[in-house]
Amino acid sequence: MENIDIKKITINDIDQLQQIGRQTFYETFSESNTEENMKSYLENGFSADKIKTELSDKNAEFYFAKIDEKIIGYLKLNFGQSQTELKEEKALEIERIYVLKEFQGKKVGQILYDKAIEIANHKKRTMFG
Repeated sequence: MENIDIKKITINDIDQLQQIGRQTFYETFSESNTEENMKSYLENGFSADKIKTELSDKNAEFYFAKIDEKIIGYLKLNFGQSQTELKEEKALEIERIYVLKEFQGKKVGQILYDKAIEIANHKKRTMFG
């Protein structure tokens, strides 16, 4: 397995995040949804405005998993009030770990999960998700 780099996503990466977000979501959920529902969600759930808002949230962080310069997956973490479940001040929530289908089973998800643990330890937070 090639070397996997983890890179923090910034507002400049909006196009790549939109692309990997749509692709991994489609690969994961298209079989259990209608084409119409998928199309609607991919347009709205991954609109440039929505991604920009998420990337501007100081209580959320995104990370790409990359091999060479190819983005193969991503991680979304939430802190404080941006958490979807507990909203514990001392907690870190993993909201999303998505990996391209062709790279699943190659420990990419585990590497992203390990990154989340490292960040939780660094920020002295309890992790859930």
